[in-house]
Amino acid sequence: MRTATLYERVPSATPEREGVVFRLVPIHLRAEPGDYAEACLLPGDPLRARYIAETYLDDVRQVNEERGLLGFSGTWKGKPVSVQGTGMGCPGATIVFEELIQLGVKRLLRVGTCGGLQPDQALGDLIVAISAVPADSTATHLVGGEPHCPTASWELVHEAVHVAKHSGEPFRVGPIVSSDLFYNPDEGQYERWSRRGILAVEMEAAALFTVGALRGVLSGCLLTVSDIVVAGEFVRISDDDLRQAVDRMTRIALDTATAGLDH
Repeated sequence: MRTATLYERVPSATPEREGVVFRLVPIHLRAEPGDYAEACLLPGDPLRARYIAETYLDDVRQVNEERGLLGFSGTWKGKPVSVQGTGMGCPGATIVFEELIQLGVKRLLRVGTCGGLQPDQALGDLIVAISAVPADSTATHLVGGEPHCPTASWELVHEAVHVAKHSGEPFRVGPIVSSDLFYNPDEGQYERWSRRGILAVEMEAAALFTVGALRGVLSGCLLTVSDIVVAGEFVRISDDDLRQAVDRMTRIALDTATAGLDH
Protein backbone atom coordinates (compact mmCIF):
# COMPACT_ATOMS: atom_id res chain seq x y z
CA MET A 1 0.00 0.00 0.00
CA ARG A 2 1.33 3.42 -0.86
CA THR A 3 1.60 6.44 1.39
CA ALA A 4 -1.17 8.67 0.09
CA THR A 5 -1.01 12.42 -0.23
CA LEU A 6 -3.86 14.88 -0.46
CA TYR A 7 -3.28 15.66 -4.13
CA GLU A 8 -1.53 13.58 -6.77
CA ARG A 9 0.04 14.89 -9.97
CA VAL A 10 -1.21 13.01 -13.01
CA PRO A 11 -0.76 13.64 -16.76
CA SER A 12 -3.27 15.93 -18.37
CA ALA A 13 -6.32 14.09 -19.67
CA THR A 14 -6.15 16.03 -22.92
CA PRO A 15 -2.97 15.52 -25.00
CA GLU A 16 -3.30 18.91 -26.66
CA ARG A 17 -2.88 20.61 -23.27
CA GLU A 18 0.52 20.75 -21.66
CA GLY A 19 1.37 20.22 -18.02
CA VAL A 20 -0.30 18.17 -15.34
CA VAL A 21 -3.58 18.09 -13.45
CA PHE A 22 -4.12 17.29 -9.80
CA ARG A 23 -6.36 14.48 -8.56
CA LEU A 24 -7.73 14.34 -5.03
CA VAL A 25 -6.64 11.07 -3.40
CA PRO A 26 -7.47 9.63 0.02
CA ILE A 27 -5.13 10.07 2.97
CA HIS A 28 -6.99 8.00 5.59
CA LEU A 29 -7.83 4.92 3.52
CA ARG A 30 -4.43 3.80 2.20
CA ALA A 31 -5.69 2.01 -0.88
CA GLU A 32 -5.67 2.29 -4.64
CA PRO A 33 -8.66 2.64 -6.99
CA GLY A 34 -9.88 -0.89 -7.60
CA ASP A 35 -9.00 -2.16 -4.13
CA TYR A 36 -12.61 -1.63 -3.08
CA ALA A 37 -15.60 -3.13 -4.85
CA GLU A 38 -18.43 -1.02 -6.25
CA ALA A 39 -20.61 -2.09 -3.29
CA CYS A 40 -19.42 -1.58 0.29
CA LEU A 41 -20.96 -2.37 3.67
CA LEU A 42 -20.22 0.17 6.40
CA PRO A 43 -20.30 -0.98 10.03
CA GLY A 44 -19.24 1.57 12.59
CA ASP A 45 -17.08 -0.91 14.47
CA PRO A 46 -13.89 -1.83 12.54
CA LEU A 47 -13.81 -5.20 14.35
CA ARG A 48 -17.30 -5.90 13.03
CA ALA A 49 -15.93 -5.15 9.57
CA ARG A 50 -13.32 -7.86 10.17
CA TYR A 51 -15.99 -10.26 11.47
CA ILE A 52 -18.22 -9.72 8.42
CA ALA A 53 -15.30 -10.18 6.02
CA GLU A 54 -13.97 -13.32 7.68
CA THR A 55 -17.41 -14.87 8.25
CA TYR A 56 -19.22 -14.13 5.00
CA LEU A 57 -16.83 -13.22 2.21
CA ASP A 58 -14.76 -15.47 -0.02
CA ASP A 59 -11.30 -14.59 -1.36
CA VAL A 60 -10.92 -11.94 1.34
CA ARG A 61 -8.02 -9.52 1.44
CA GLN A 62 -7.45 -6.58 3.75
CA VAL A 63 -7.23 -3.29 1.87
CA ASN A 64 -6.88 -0.80 4.71
CA GLU A 65 -5.65 -0.67 8.29
CA GLU A 66 -4.73 3.00 8.58
CA ARG A 67 -5.94 4.54 11.88
CA GLY A 68 -7.54 1.24 12.77
CA LEU A 69 -10.19 1.75 10.08
CA LEU A 70 -10.14 -1.84 8.92
CA GLY A 71 -11.30 -2.44 5.35
CA PHE A 72 -11.66 -5.67 3.39
CA SER A 73 -12.65 -6.81 -0.10
CA GLY A 74 -13.86 -10.20 -1.28
CA THR A 75 -16.90 -11.82 -2.86
CA TRP A 76 -20.39 -12.76 -1.71
CA LYS A 77 -22.11 -15.42 -3.80
CA GLY A 78 -19.51 -14.76 -6.46
CA LYS A 79 -20.09 -10.98 -6.55
CA PRO A 80 -17.41 -8.48 -5.51
CA VAL A 81 -18.14 -6.57 -2.31
CA SER A 82 -16.19 -4.68 0.34
CA VAL A 83 -16.70 -3.91 4.02
CA GLN A 84 -15.18 -0.88 5.72
CA GLY A 85 -15.31 0.25 9.35
CA THR A 86 -16.21 3.92 9.75
CA GLY A 87 -15.83 4.63 13.46
CA MET A 88 -18.51 6.42 15.47
CA GLY A 89 -20.11 9.77 14.64
CA CYS A 90 -20.84 11.70 11.48
CA PRO A 91 -17.66 13.87 11.28
CA GLY A 92 -15.18 10.99 11.20
CA ALA A 93 -17.44 8.67 9.22
CA THR A 94 -17.87 11.35 6.54
CA ILE A 95 -14.13 11.22 5.85
CA VAL A 96 -14.49 7.49 5.17
CA PHE A 97 -17.54 8.00 2.93
CA GLU A 98 -15.77 10.65 0.84
CA GLU A 99 -12.59 8.62 0.44
CA LEU A 100 -14.45 5.44 -0.52
CA ILE A 101 -16.15 7.41 -3.27
CA GLN A 102 -12.77 8.75 -4.40
CA LEU A 103 -11.67 5.11 -4.63
CA GLY A 104 -14.61 4.15 -6.86
CA VAL A 105 -17.30 2.88 -4.46
CA LYS A 106 -20.80 3.56 -5.81
CA ARG A 107 -23.06 1.76 -3.31
CA LEU A 108 -22.56 2.58 0.36
CA LEU A 109 -24.75 0.65 2.78
CA ARG A 110 -24.43 1.27 6.50
CA VAL A 111 -24.99 -1.74 8.75
CA GLY A 112 -25.17 -0.71 12.38
CA THR A 113 -26.91 -0.84 15.72
CA CYS A 114 -29.35 1.69 17.10
CA GLY A 115 -31.53 2.68 20.01
CA GLY A 116 -35.16 1.86 19.35
CA LEU A 117 -37.57 4.74 19.94
CA GLN A 118 -40.97 3.05 19.60
CA PRO A 119 -42.52 1.18 22.54
CA ASP A 120 -43.69 -1.72 20.37
CA GLN A 121 -40.18 -2.51 19.16
CA ALA A 122 -38.25 -5.56 20.31
CA LEU A 123 -34.53 -5.98 20.83
CA GLY A 124 -32.98 -7.39 17.67
CA ASP A 125 -35.55 -5.85 15.32
CA LEU A 126 -34.38 -4.85 11.84
CA ILE A 127 -34.93 -1.30 10.59
CA VAL A 128 -34.63 -0.12 6.99
CA ALA A 129 -34.09 3.64 7.14
CA ILE A 130 -35.81 5.93 4.65
CA SER A 131 -34.49 9.23 6.00
CA ALA A 132 -32.37 10.50 8.89
CA VAL A 133 -33.10 13.62 10.92
CA PRO A 134 -29.76 15.49 11.08
CA ALA A 135 -29.44 16.01 14.84
CA ASP A 136 -25.73 16.29 14.11
CA SER A 137 -24.44 19.38 12.33
CA THR A 138 -22.26 17.54 9.77
CA ALA A 139 -25.05 17.13 7.22
CA THR A 140 -26.06 20.76 7.75
CA HIS A 141 -22.52 21.96 7.09
CA LEU A 142 -22.36 19.86 3.91
CA VAL A 143 -25.33 21.74 2.44
CA GLY A 144 -24.25 25.18 3.62
CA GLY A 145 -26.87 25.47 6.34
CA GLU A 146 -29.85 25.24 4.02
CA PRO A 147 -32.93 23.17 5.02
CA HIS A 148 -32.25 19.58 4.02
CA CYS A 149 -33.79 16.13 4.51
CA PRO A 150 -31.10 13.42 4.30
CA THR A 151 -32.77 10.57 2.42
CA ALA A 152 -31.66 7.05 1.53
CA SER A 153 -31.49 5.93 -2.11
CA TRP A 154 -34.76 4.31 -3.15
CA GLU A 155 -32.95 1.56 -5.04
CA LEU A 156 -31.32 0.27 -1.83
CA VAL A 157 -34.44 0.76 0.30
CA HIS A 158 -36.58 -1.15 -2.20
CA GLU A 159 -34.06 -3.97 -2.55
CA ALA A 160 -33.61 -4.31 1.22
CA VAL A 161 -37.37 -4.59 1.71
CA HIS A 162 -37.56 -7.18 -1.08
CA VAL A 163 -34.73 -9.26 0.39
CA ALA A 164 -36.07 -9.04 3.95
CA LYS A 165 -39.54 -10.11 2.85
CA HIS A 166 -38.24 -13.14 0.99
CA SER A 167 -35.99 -14.12 3.90
CA GLY A 168 -38.91 -14.00 6.31
CA GLU A 169 -37.11 -11.48 8.52
CA PRO A 170 -39.45 -9.05 10.39
CA PHE A 171 -38.54 -5.43 9.75
CA ARG A 172 -39.70 -1.84 10.02
CA VAL A 173 -39.28 0.89 7.40
CA GLY A 174 -39.23 4.57 8.29
CA PRO A 175 -37.30 7.62 9.50
CA ILE A 176 -34.44 7.53 11.97
CA VAL A 177 -32.38 10.26 13.63
CA SER A 178 -28.60 10.75 13.59
CA SER A 179 -27.41 12.26 16.85
CA ASP A 180 -24.02 13.66 17.80
CA LEU A 181 -24.49 12.50 21.40
CA PHE A 182 -24.47 8.97 22.74
CA TYR A 183 -24.78 10.03 26.39
CA ASN A 184 -27.57 12.53 25.88
CA PRO A 185 -28.15 15.00 28.77
CA ASP A 186 -31.63 15.89 27.41
CA GLU A 187 -33.71 13.19 29.07
CA GLY A 188 -36.88 14.18 27.21
CA GLN A 189 -35.46 14.18 23.69
CA TYR A 190 -35.98 10.48 23.04
CA GLU A 191 -39.66 10.80 23.97
CA ARG A 192 -40.09 13.80 21.67
CA TRP A 193 -38.50 11.93 18.77
CA SER A 194 -40.69 8.92 19.52
CA ARG A 195 -43.89 10.98 19.40
CA ARG A 196 -42.88 12.26 15.95
CA GLY A 197 -42.71 8.72 14.59
CA ILE A 198 -38.92 8.39 14.50
CA LEU A 199 -38.03 4.70 14.68
CA ALA A 200 -34.49 4.80 16.06
CA VAL A 201 -31.45 6.87 16.95
CA GLU A 202 -27.92 6.26 15.64
CA MET A 203 -24.91 8.40 14.74
CA GLU A 204 -23.90 8.25 11.05
CA ALA A 205 -26.73 7.91 8.52
CA ALA A 206 -27.65 11.58 8.02
CA ALA A 207 -24.13 12.37 6.80
CA LEU A 208 -24.03 9.22 4.67
CA PHE A 209 -27.28 10.06 2.89
CA THR A 210 -26.14 13.65 2.33
CA VAL A 211 -22.74 12.68 0.93
CA GLY A 212 -24.41 10.09 -1.29
CA ALA A 213 -26.76 12.70 -2.74
CA LEU A 214 -24.01 15.27 -3.27
CA ARG A 215 -21.64 12.78 -4.92
CA GLY A 216 -24.23 10.96 -7.03
CA VAL A 217 -23.84 7.50 -5.47
CA LEU A 218 -26.33 5.17 -3.79
CA SER A 219 -26.55 5.21 0.00
CA GLY A 220 -28.64 3.25 2.46
CA CYS A 221 -28.82 2.12 6.07
CA LEU A 222 -29.90 -1.07 7.82
CA LEU A 223 -29.99 -1.12 11.61
CA THR A 224 -30.39 -3.67 14.38
CA VAL A 225 -32.15 -2.48 17.53
CA SER A 226 -29.59 -3.07 20.29
CA ASP A 227 -31.26 -0.89 22.92
CA ILE A 228 -34.74 0.42 23.75
CA VAL A 229 -34.57 4.01 24.97
CA VAL A 230 -38.20 5.02 25.54
CA ALA A 231 -40.75 4.75 28.35
CA GLY A 232 -38.23 6.10 30.84
CA GLU A 233 -35.91 3.10 30.74
CA PHE A 234 -32.84 1.79 28.95
CA VAL A 235 -32.87 -1.89 27.97
CA ARG A 236 -29.82 -3.52 26.35
CA ILE A 237 -29.72 -6.65 24.19
CA SER A 238 -27.55 -9.59 25.26
CA ASP A 239 -24.30 -10.21 23.41
CA ASP A 240 -25.52 -13.53 21.98
CA ASP A 241 -28.82 -12.10 20.77
CA LEU A 242 -27.03 -9.11 19.26
CA ARG A 243 -24.63 -11.36 17.35
CA GLN A 244 -27.51 -13.37 15.89
CA ALA A 245 -29.46 -10.25 14.93
CA VAL A 246 -26.42 -8.65 13.31
CA ASP A 247 -25.81 -11.86 11.36
CA ARG A 248 -29.37 -11.75 10.00
CA MET A 249 -28.98 -8.08 9.06
CA THR A 250 -25.60 -8.70 7.42
CA ARG A 251 -26.92 -11.41 5.11
CA ILE A 252 -29.75 -9.11 4.02
CA ALA A 253 -27.31 -6.24 3.54
CA LEU A 254 -24.94 -8.30 1.40
CA ASP A 255 -27.79 -9.44 -0.87
CA THR A 256 -29.05 -5.84 -1.05
CA ALA A 257 -25.70 -4.22 -1.83
CA THR A 258 -24.75 -6.73 -4.54
CA ALA A 259 -28.14 -7.03 -6.24
CA GLY A 260 -27.81 -6.64 -10.01
CA LEU A 261 -24.01 -6.65 -9.99
CA ASP A 262 -22.06 -8.92 -12.30
CA HIS A 263 -20.20 -11.92 -10.93
